[in-house]
Amino acid sequence: MDTKLEGKVLLTGASGFIGSRLRDRLIADGADVVAIRRAASPAPKRGRSVAVEYDDAAGLERVMTEEKPDYVLHVAGVTKGVTYDDFRMGNVMPTENLLRAARAHRGLRRFVLVSSLAAFGPSTPARPVVETDPKRPVEFYGRSKMEAEAVLEVDRTVPWSIVRPSGVYGPGDVDFFELYKSASRGVNAYFGNRDRPMSIVYVDDCIDAILAAAKNDKAVHRGYFLCDDTVVTWGDYQSELVRQAGRRVLDLNLPEFFVKVAAHAGELATKVDGKPRLFNLQKAAMGAQSAWTCSGEAARADFDFSKKVAMAEGIQRTFAWYRENGWL
Repeated sequence: MDTKLEGKVLLTGASGFIGSRLRDRLIADGADVVAIRRAASPAPKRGRSVAVEYDDAAGLERVMTEEKPDYVLHVAGVTKGVTYDDFRMGNVMPTENLLRAARAHRGLRRFVLVSSLAAFGPSTPARPVVETDPKRPVEFYGRSKMEAEAVLEVDRTVPWSIVRPSGVYGPGDVDFFELYKSASRGVNAYFGNRDRPMSIVYVDDCIDAILAAAKNDKAVHRGYFLCDDTVVTWGDYQSELVRQAGRRVLDLNLPEFFVKVAAHAGELATKVDGKPRLFNLQKAAMGAQSAWTCSGEAARADFDFSKKVAMAEGIQRTFAWYRENGWL
């Protein structure tokens, strides 16, 4: 699997969980990385950056014309919001304007959109989602990712590829972090999900796949799920996490009802101050599904993607990072 990009890369989301590690990998490999950032955001500590807003279509075209990138890796996105328009403005509109800018640059080798399994929606416990399945997102985030994908799917002037990671975990992640923090404090809680299967992928393996898709000719005008080659349950993942926490923990098997209560409380709090909450009805809809699994067979077949980091090692690396960086 060839993952080294040569030339110039225009990168969005370089301050985020996946984007920051992708930026560091690109720089280590010798690529010329130019990160797009909002004017109010600080310049990244590594690599060059340019300040432009995603709703500034002319500004994005100017950046594309001046920088002449070989690759556009569009990782930026919004995972929390109050209304669907919040998600559309964070996930769909930037894709539209970046693609419009890319059309003006004939030298572009690849435009890669980092989407999500959520764009297709949940699976069943017996069968993972595959790329030929219909898209059935169950909440705003997934719906906005589906709409962002559609922006590319009707275009044949730009050589694009779409990657759809499953649950991404690893150093710097804030979503799975709550499980690590709880285990470190002696509590391991399930909310009716202990036996529910899910697909996951370690962040560095996810980055390998993004880069491999950007380089492989078979991936032009195609989309791929990215996942570990082994489906696990939440119980599998959290049991390994507890083992590596290095202390005795209290296992709590709580009913899913508590998630719904927290979701409604989050919605009420948002109505008061207008700020999105981690627990809301959209997240509850995702958590209520019986399975979130996908098949990585297409990515294996087209650009030889397979995991390098097993779950136990990935959890160990993640724990180490949280501790070294003062999160735990």
